[in-house]
This record gives sequence, structure tokens and C-alpha cells, in this order.
Amino acid sequence: MVIGINPSVGLTTLLVLMLAWAFGLNQVASHIGSYAVAPLHLLLFLPFIQMGVSLFPLGHLPLSRQQIEHLSHHPVRLFHAIWQWEWHALVVWGIMAAITMPLLALYLRRILVLMMRRHRTLLRSRPAMQ
Repeated sequence: MVIGINPSVGLTTLLVLMLAWAFGLNQVASHIGSYAVAPLHLLLFLPFIQMGVSLFPLGHLPLSRQQIEHLSHHPVRLFHAIWQWEWHALVVWGIMAAITMPLLALYLRRILVLMMRRHRTLLRSRPAMQ
């Protein structure tokens, strides 16, 4: 879930694929979790970039139409500006992920344990397959 809200464009699927493979996790479940938080990814994309811009000494984001049109005529400058904003946003995301991931894991584990205790039938062994 934390990987799913990173502020990079197009990197999320690759990150989920590599981390699920490295830790031996279920690929399908990992991608479902990542895509389930896609609305949060869209919601937090600009705030991460804004925090990166304010944390590091960069210029403001060119969000006006004229500024975006001006940068679109200079692809190298556009790529350089976007990469700086993305890189700094990823640093902010990494700091926030280091704080929220353990907390999220702790509370999700507690919730799952409580659910398992309430529904003891989930703990029973399955009948042998014939």
C-alpha cells in the first residue's frame, strides 16, 4: 500500500513486482493492494511534489498554462525540471514511508488477529483433498 502511493509516474508497478518477488509475496495480492490505493496516489501526487519543492531549494512548480507551454517547447529543460521535482518528492515519500509503513503493518496485524479470533472457523484445517 505504501509503494502504491509513491509520487513517481510508472514506477509503481515495477517496484511492486520486484519487491513481491524479492520477499516471496503473492504477486496478484501485491498488485491488488497497490492498485487499491491508486486514488490516494492521485490525491497525494501534487502534495508530495509541493513538499519536495518546499523542502529543497527549487523554484516553484510551473502550474500556470503559460509556464507549462514554455517548458513544453524545451524538452530537455522540461525533463530536467520534472526529474528534480520527482526526485525530491520521492525523498519526501521515503521519509513518510519509513514512518507510516511500520505503523500501518502494526495496526493491520492487530486488525487481522482480532478478525481471526472472532471467526475461529477460518483457523480450522481444511478437509483433505481426494
